[in-house]
Amino acid sequence: MESAILVGLQGLFDGVIHMGPGAVIMLLIGCLLLYLGIRKGYEPLLLVPIGFGALLVNIPLAGLMDSDGFLRFLYNTGVATEVFPLLIFVGIGAMTDFQPLMENPKIILLGAAGQFGIFLTLLLALAIGFDKLDAVAVAVIGACDGPTAIYVSSKFAPHLLGAVSIAAYSYMSLVPLIQPPIMRCLTTKKERQIVMGVVKQPVSKTTKIIFPIIVTIAASILAPKGTPLIGTLMLGNLLRESGVVERLRQASENEIANIVTLFLGLAIGATMEADKFLQTQTLLVLLLGLIAIGLDTVVGVLFGKLMCLLTGGRINPLIGAAGISAFPTAARVVQAEGQKYNKKSYLLMHAMSANAGGQIGSVIAAAVMLSILKGMGIVG
Repeated sequence: MESAILVGLQGLFDGVIHMGPGAVIMLLIGCLLLYLGIRKGYEPLLLVPIGFGALLVNIPLAGLMDSDGFLRFLYNTGVATEVFPLLIFVGIGAMTDFQPLMENPKIILLGAAGQFGIFLTLLLALAIGFDKLDAVAVAVIGACDGPTAIYVSSKFAPHLLGAVSIAAYSYMSLVPLIQPPIMRCLTTKKERQIVMGVVKQPVSKTTKIIFPIIVTIAASILAPKGTPLIGTLMLGNLLRESGVVERLRQASENEIANIVTLFLGLAIGATMEADKFLQTQTLLVLLLGLIAIGLDTVVGVLFGKLMCLLTGGRINPLIGAAGISAFPTAARVVQAEGQKYNKKSYLLMHAMSANAGGQIGSVIAAAVMLSILKGMGIVG
């Protein structure tokens, strides 16, 4: 009887006995993510469920990622099938107003320029020994677009999903710290003081409805592998602009987006098991992701300087920094920087145009890379 009791009591401490140093570190990392999300407000909608998922998956003997585990179910249902990130894209499309971009179409070039850092980082990742698919997943962090990074990583480099997701959403929240020093370094005081005029080019309702349809068809023909990404983004935007499916638009923006975000965050956290996450490769992913965002900002600002030159000084090159897909954070950073040097400068709407272009550009950039990989026979 006593031995049975002792055995039973020993079972209470099995978790402690099997708690290795890796699990302890990951529990601390999970708590750090919760701190950043709750206390600091860094992308809380994702970092809070990711951090809690990291806690759950590193509890010894809990078995939440076993074949019949709760977190395994979420992962298999929404991440392995890519359903969760695509549903997020529908919500993003429903929340995004592309009118500033349609009012000033040439600014979309800044959205394209803001993606070059992705390709430069891809070459760098390949140079230091990353597998081709892993390199693509890491490079896409530079888009500063969490759902795109999650989609590409879950599809082609699932073992990097945790690191890529953490990098993507952490750096999105740190854009106000990452971009301003680069913007000031690459522009002169005179350039930063440029006042841009108000664009007054009315956009009809018909144009707003046709826009997501044309973008879907054109982008999908250009890069078919990206059709799920651009298609769901533009579907959400069509729900917004059509004006006839208000219930679907609201559901996409709110209920669907909120539920999927919760489950997606937990599923991402579930990939952060100590033996998979605590590797040198994880640190390289975080470093390369930071480099990618930095390079995107550099190229965007430099292209802004070129447009400034070609237009005789009518374009403030600061708006080039908004060419990344951190919507609308990057546009707000541009507005804040412009105001520091000229109180009469109102760059927000121009930056929003570049930012919306970056939203589309990040998806197309990922699609182009995937299509190239398909052409090389690396993916099916």
